[in-house]
Amino acid sequence: METAVIQVNNLAASYQKNTVLHDVSFQVHSGTLTGIVGPNGAGKSTLIKAMLQLHPLLKGEVQFFGQSFKKAKKRIGYVPQRGSVDWDFPTDALDVVTMGLYGQIGWLKIPARTHREKAYAALEKMGMADYAKRQISQLSGGQQQRVFLARALVQEADLYFMDEPLAGVDAATERAIMTTLQELKSMGKTVMVVHHDLQTVPNYFDHVLFLNRTVVEHGRTNEVFTPEMIGRTYGGNMQWMGANANVVHSAK
Repeated sequence: METAVIQVNNLAASYQKNTVLHDVSFQVHSGTLTGIVGPNGAGKSTLIKAMLQLHPLLKGEVQFFGQSFKKAKKRIGYVPQRGSVDWDFPTDALDVVTMGLYGQIGWLKIPARTHREKAYAALEKMGMADYAKRQISQLSGGQQQRVFLARALVQEADLYFMDEPLAGVDAATERAIMTTLQELKSMGKTVMVVHHDLQTVPNYFDHVLFLNRTVVEHGRTNEVFTPEMIGRTYGGNMQWMGANANVVHSAK
């Protein structure tokens, strides 16, 4: 039987003594593109951070490729929320992407020409080659997000976590990001994305994880993305609109 790329068992996490995640258990297999959806405060970002040891666990176990995070971390790429990044840090787009290679370069070594070329190619893939020497503080929100995705791509990871990569970006950037994520999936990579727009879930993700402090449901999008499951996850008054799975959420 295939080893799960991600195995989470009974994960719990808190902020300032308030439990925000409890009894979270699920597994993810290779070559899947999963959207993590749920209401504000559901613990979506905390889940990713806890799995990647960026936030302490109260309890639970997380394995990647059957190993601990420490042993598997070179195979994992992460794109944080754009709002959590210090965009005033004095560095250009090419340097930001090159930072994704430091696991190969070594933190105290100077990047070689081949490393720079690899970083530039990743920027080019994301349509940002012309901005390689532009200070990141001078880029738009969508351009910044493309740079950070390029940094993740250059790692050539097997598993990617992305925290709201489509939040606040323009339509062209959204298309570029989703095209890239679909390409990663087609290459057998595994991608998990915190996502806020229910309307696009059926078109963007083949799997969906409904989260509201614990896992409400997890499975293939065409099987579990239903009005009932959305209602159970979000509460409030849900209105299902048409065969294209357009959803309007009206919270209580």
